[in-house]
Amino acid sequence: MSTAYAELSTRLRTEPQRWLVTGGAGFIGSHLIETLLGLDQEVVSLDNLATGYEKNLEAVQAALPPTQAARLTVVNGDLADYDACVEACRGVDHVLHQGALGSVPRSIDDPLTSHRANVTGTLNLFTAAKEAGIRRVVYASSSSVYGDEPGLPKVETITGNLLSPYAATKAICETYAGVFSRCYGMEFAGLRYFNVFGPRQDPDGPYAAVIPLWIASMLRGEPVYINGDGETSRDFTYVANVVQANLLAATAPTLAEPSRAYNVAIGGQTTLNELFHEVRAALQKVRPGLEIPDPVYREFRAGDIRHSHADYSRTRDELRFEPTHDLAAGLAIAMRWYVDHAA
Repeated sequence: MSTAYAELSTRLRTEPQRWLVTGGAGFIGSHLIETLLGLDQEVVSLDNLATGYEKNLEAVQAALPPTQAARLTVVNGDLADYDACVEACRGVDHVLHQGALGSVPRSIDDPLTSHRANVTGTLNLFTAAKEAGIRRVVYASSSSVYGDEPGLPKVETITGNLLSPYAATKAICETYAGVFSRCYGMEFAGLRYFNVFGPRQDPDGPYAAVIPLWIASMLRGEPVYINGDGETSRDFTYVANVVQANLLAATAPTLAEPSRAYNVAIGGQTTLNELFHEVRAALQKVRPGLEIPDPVYREFRAGDIRHSHADYSRTRDELRFEPTHDLAAGLAIAMRWYVDHAA
């Protein structure tokens, strides 16, 4: 644990506050809630269960002492419903906005639904936060906003042409954050996540993320498909690093600008070919003797960025963020959950 995050954790235990986590029943949201409850905070979860699951929150509560689990208030509501956002923001000190429809392919298949969830939902939440007098909102952006900008590593000030409706929704949210900061005097920290993975990440469905999807295929004896030549690269980021960034961004005394983007990653660059070998090796440690054939290659996927590698120096210098888990460490922790839930 980084020094700044350790100091923050100690302080929060003595200063309970009320936090709203949108998308709280989802993958990242449930990890935020688990950490906050473990720090004796009051937490409100807002989720319409489109991609989140009640079982995620049930697992969080089951893992905690009853006194901490009881500090969670669950609101089943849709971000696209302004009244639901108003209700969720009532009496809240901090907002961690994770609610969205992820997936580049999903947005290409159905851009209207992605826009409603990601843009209309975010605008509603920002407005409700303004009306509630909330000073700062931390929200999930995405590395997809870098588009076709070829430079590596990615720095927050340089972006290219957007390559998917999903990327467009995240860029619009960043634009709204800037406008709200100028019009209403609020602060916004937009966290550009780079390929987050970990327990509770959905292994099923057509839009599953690559790591749980591959593990599920390996366990079922199904082919593992790699889009393109396998040299596409990503900065895979374990979910604990994302939790740290959210809490540091929410509680930093000041931001360098009223609306500020921050990369959240480990600063690594792993090709899909390398990832396949790492995942296979990690799985075979848990399931010795499991036969896993080499991957099957197919066409490149529309809308995908070729390379993604973050410079997180701004996040380190301004928020005191220090990643605690690299790819191998994250896989070692997450693999048991994947094995138990992806088969």
